[in-house]
Amino acid sequence: MAVVIELTGEEERLAESYAKIHGTSVEEAMKRNFFELIEDEYDAAVADAAYRDYLVNPKTYSHEEVWNALLGDE
Repeated sequence: MAVVIELTGEEERLAESYAKIHGTSVEEAMKRNFFELIEDEYDAAVADAAYRDYLVNPKTYSHEEVWNALLGDE
């Protein structure tokens, strides 16, 4: 799939400079950063959902409690 993005001259210079600093092409830099943004937004949504669940049920477990439950050493 090909995507075309129209950039102003200033945006193009910035993109080229960024890619050069990171030793990659403009295309690869944009692709990498686009998917990193998607991943960050997904992670934030998952964290928000977990926090909302915690507000409903604030019970927490220590590492020791979890290991004991998993290993049957209670």
